[in-house]
Amino acid sequence: MEHPLLLLCTFLIFSTYLTTTHSLTIPRLSPISEWEKTLQDPTTFVASDAKEFYYNQTLDHFNYRPESYTTFQQRYLIDFKYWGGADSSAPIFAYLGAEEALDNAPSNIGFLTDNAASFNALLVYIEHRYYGKSIPFGSREEAFKNASTIGYFNSAQAIADYAEVLIHIKKTLHAKKSPIIVLGGSYGGMLATWFRLKYPHLTIGALASSAPILYFDYITPPNSYYDVVTRDFREASETCYETIRKSWSEIDRVASQPNGLSILSHIFNTCNPLNNSSSLKDYLYFLYTIAAQYNRPPRYPVSEICSGIDGASSESNILSKIYAGLVAYRGNTTCRVNGPSNVSETNFGWTWQTCSEFVIPIGIGNNTMFEPKPFSLKLYANECKKHFGVLPRPHWITTYYGGYDIKLVLKRFGSNIIFSNGLKDPYSSGGVLDNISENLIALHTVNGSHCLDILAENKKDPEWLVEQRKKEVEIMKGWISQYYSDFGAFK
Repeated sequence: MEHPLLLLCTFLIFSTYLTTTHSLTIPRLSPISEWEKTLQDPTTFVASDAKEFYYNQTLDHFNYRPESYTTFQQRYLIDFKYWGGADSSAPIFAYLGAEEALDNAPSNIGFLTDNAASFNALLVYIEHRYYGKSIPFGSREEAFKNASTIGYFNSAQAIADYAEVLIHIKKTLHAKKSPIIVLGGSYGGMLATWFRLKYPHLTIGALASSAPILYFDYITPPNSYYDVVTRDFREASETCYETIRKSWSEIDRVASQPNGLSILSHIFNTCNPLNNSSSLKDYLYFLYTIAAQYNRPPRYPVSEICSGIDGASSESNILSKIYAGLVAYRGNTTCRVNGPSNVSETNFGWTWQTCSEFVIPIGIGNNTMFEPKPFSLKLYANECKKHFGVLPRPHWITTYYGGYDIKLVLKRFGSNIIFSNGLKDPYSSGGVLDNISENLIALHTVNGSHCLDILAENKKDPEWLVEQRKKEVEIMKGWISQYYSDFGAFK
């Protein structure tokens, strides 16, 4: 019998926003959104000298059944351009891939290439299992076929993969004494944190950018994400915030009229006629949350949207103003709402991960610019059961350490981790914002957006961003110096 997971192929999921229809979807954690890739200043991209390799990876690191010894080809990239070589014990920086293919990592994660020369560092990028070209069982269809194949798709297996690959690289390059620092953004930052906790003998430190490491077990209030989105818009413009807040009831009012959906379709230039008002609301939720999560220089999408809304003519009604905000951000060249879409491997895979082990409790409270929708674990679990045939269960690290609060786990077992956040990023509410100990360091800025600090330098970068990156580099150099001092690795 086919696993219910296959039914999801026909189930439309936007994993970059919390829909009012499907409670299992949560905002995606990638450093760069798919939309942002079409908007980003091309000068922020860097040329890649990375070469592609494959490692014969173990399917199951934690069991001894015959099938556990099955292997698959895991992709990783290495950039040798800046490396001082094994003889000098020069460091290795390893980017831990997250919920997408690895293809664009070397060009997107510019922090590594911007700073590799000053460290003489080898740059390594490792793809997450079940994404990109790192697919077990020979094909995507087989990998997602049933419970016995998709059950190996989890973060514990992923960080064990990274450990094997890094050990293999050090052995192959005869770099036994080269220290490793792992780095990741968002979910990748969570992986970097957990990697440092579970495999401290393999890495001397971790940089976790915009990692919502505390967004579990109700450590962080469920409404926090949308509270920050609302704050971002309200700080940009009070009138913009008020217009958005009032727009939801206005959409419903118009939709309830004769030919109301046709009127809405015309106002918002939809790709296809609206069948209900929810799809329009879902799109606007998506627009606003993406703008806030990736509200970075030089464009600042939140300000762009609010400039469009506030700049509409005084005769414009609420919905015309909302559309003006949409046009200001996304342009008016093609239709944007209710258009064709497909479920990408990231949408598909990340939704599985948030059902099977990552229950990030995101809801909407009464004091936001959105319609209230409290988080319901019961509804969330029902959606997961319906579409995947599984119920969410606690993340492995909670179980592994006896159910302790992750903050206590970090304090008890962690060291040499940088948690970097921008307070305008909605996921910052679930990040580490205060130092936990002298070597569990929180670097945050009043501004900032999702994973901004690990992206490439830009001549338009504000001073606060420049300083944040300088502090990260300074701390990392301190870790390496201490390593050389303690172990006499440098010659």
